[in-house]
Amino acid sequence: MITSTPEPPTPEPPTLEPTRPPTATLTSTPHVAAEELARRLPRWRGFNLLEKFTLSENAPYREWDFDFIAHWGFDFVRLPTDYRIWTGKTGEYLEKPLQEIDQAIQWGRSRGIHMNLCLHRAPGYCVNPPLEKLDLWSDDSDGEEARLQFAAQWRMFAARYKGIPSQELSFDLLNEPGDIETVRYVRAVKTAVEAIRLEDPERLIIADGLYWGRKPVTELISLGIAQSTRGYDPMQISHYRAEWIEGSKDWPEPRWPVPLFPNLYLYGDEKPEFQTPLVLKGNFSEVRQISLQVGQVSHQANLVIRADDQVILEKWFEPGPGEGEWKKSEFRSEWNIYQAVYDQWVSVDLPAGTQTIRIEVSRGDWITLPSLRIEPFGESASGVLEIQPGSVEWGIQQEELAVDAQGNLIPFNGGQFDRQSLWRDLVEPWAELASAGVGVHVGEWGAYSSTPHVVTLAWMKDCLENWKQAGFGWALWNLRGSFGILDSSRADVSYEEFQGHQLDRQMLEVLLQG
Repeated sequence: MITSTPEPPTPEPPTLEPTRPPTATLTSTPHVAAEELARRLPRWRGFNLLEKFTLSENAPYREWDFDFIAHWGFDFVRLPTDYRIWTGKTGEYLEKPLQEIDQAIQWGRSRGIHMNLCLHRAPGYCVNPPLEKLDLWSDDSDGEEARLQFAAQWRMFAARYKGIPSQELSFDLLNEPGDIETVRYVRAVKTAVEAIRLEDPERLIIADGLYWGRKPVTELISLGIAQSTRGYDPMQISHYRAEWIEGSKDWPEPRWPVPLFPNLYLYGDEKPEFQTPLVLKGNFSEVRQISLQVGQVSHQANLVIRADDQVILEKWFEPGPGEGEWKKSEFRSEWNIYQAVYDQWVSVDLPAGTQTIRIEVSRGDWITLPSLRIEPFGESASGVLEIQPGSVEWGIQQEELAVDAQGNLIPFNGGQFDRQSLWRDLVEPWAELASAGVGVHVGEWGAYSSTPHVVTLAWMKDCLENWKQAGFGWALWNLRGSFGILDSSRADVSYEEFQGHQLDRQMLEVLLQG
């Protein structure tokens, strides 16, 4: 491990005018109409800087970051921010944190870096806990108040930065709206757009897609704004063992491309749209043992294993309070049920000559199956056939699989999730939006530091090739930290010391090629 020397303390930002940087610096770039930029965004590439990502970690930005980004030829910085940092308890705006944002914008502009200011937390909504007191999407007075405050925030920034060309500064209205009704999202976006244009009609505005940035919003086209998507799929690569993603520490180690079979989740009749069995077909000519690892159980689940038409195992799981078979049980008030982590193996002998193994949840909600083993297994090198899920995505039906004598799995209806799958499912809908005259940018992407480095780099290369083909720019979630090229603390990287930081040279090269 390289021992890095401490960075010198970040100096206090210079005092700026309370409304915006000096007028003399505002016209350094020839003017291009915001509407023209919104139709076809430049392919800006860079990083998110997280100093004001959340109130609990608020800090001044670092000028060194902008030097580093410009040195390697990147030209984009996104600033995800938390409105609570500069908003007082009575609604007043606090000048010191706003001046720190002023300074970051000026540092970027002076180096030819496009700056993108985003509300990661806005009045009435944030993708991360805690919940906001108001609800930006509701129809009641709380919703109206949230939208007024949301619009006021953006009107303040529009006035503050009026005159800075849109080629140098854009506004990203709200980070990752979730599974929200389109009409409610459009209502909030329109409120903010109108407020910005009252102060600065020529500001470039970007709106994130719905469903956490994954779904284009055609209903916003008439507003003349651009849209931002994400690069976090599949989640078992981007968020493997991420502490804030429930259950991710129990996911199998990711691979790329990702086999599409089977899925981590096995659904019961409480999820009829997803309820399908996992079916293995093969010549199980000798008596063998099959073992299932039961990970998590939601509400209740009746697990059944059939050998051909014979039920050989049936086990009822029902999490509850206190102690039980489970390792940990938790009451989920939003659904009025218990969910429990079992991490328990169940085993049963297979009758000789079995041709079909069928595993299902006949009644109940869902369980997770992190692993399945059949042993001894004929011609396989280890004598054990172990199957781990290729997908951890919600709502994916199970597959029927053939098992050959060597233990190879052959899907009847599937294949693998690869670069072509990424294009078809995640890029093509956005490319269609771009063809309709809407600029598209990938505002966040990357893989958490627990994902094996070789898997991360292979997946990143395919993402970058797709976005290059589509003409989309992008911003890695962070420069420094668990998704970044500096100080990521990955256990499987030989870092290069770079000015007091640990540089992931291989990842940097992948980004430069992209």
